[in-house]
Amino acid sequence: MKNKTQNRHIYWNPYFGGFLLGILIIFTFYITGRGLGASGAMKSSVVTIVDDVSHEHAEKSAYYSKFISGDKSPMNNWIVFETLGVLIGAFISGSISGRIGWRVQHSPKITRRRRLIFAFGGGILFGIGAQIARGCTSGAALSGMAVLSTGGFITMLAIFGTAYLFAYFFRKNWI
Repeated sequence: MKNKTQNRHIYWNPYFGGFLLGILIIFTFYITGRGLGASGAMKSSVVTIVDDVSHEHAEKSAYYSKFISGDKSPMNNWIVFETLGVLIGAFISGSISGRIGWRVQHSPKITRRRRLIFAFGGGILFGIGAQIARGCTSGAALSGMAVLSTGGFITMLAIFGTAYLFAYFFRKNWI
């Protein structure tokens, strides 16, 4: 039996992972009639928090009021449960393979603080972009492309095209 530290960086073949993701998207369309996505869970969380903090504001808001109904919580949504399942599954997978730990991966050329600031800023920008695009990479791009949606292809090109453009300017943080 091999030591866990020897298996620490052995991952699945990315083509096999992509194949499984495609099967999962087809299965999700078959079961739910919709594709995958995680940004909806974040939206449900934000709507719930805003509604709990100020119900009057949420009711009067043109945006929040669309997601609030008197008898159903925004958190009672299959996408929320999907996202929780992904998080729990990732934790279980990381535990089994011995890859759970508190660390910040960064280049020797930058500090941990700078790496965290860039990661946090990128996450915020991606979240804003997901709202503008009406979905995240999974929802707008992968699921959109699975049904041959022009918007799905445009979203995927925009995500990766922007990443390649900005990678040139930010590469000194990792190289």
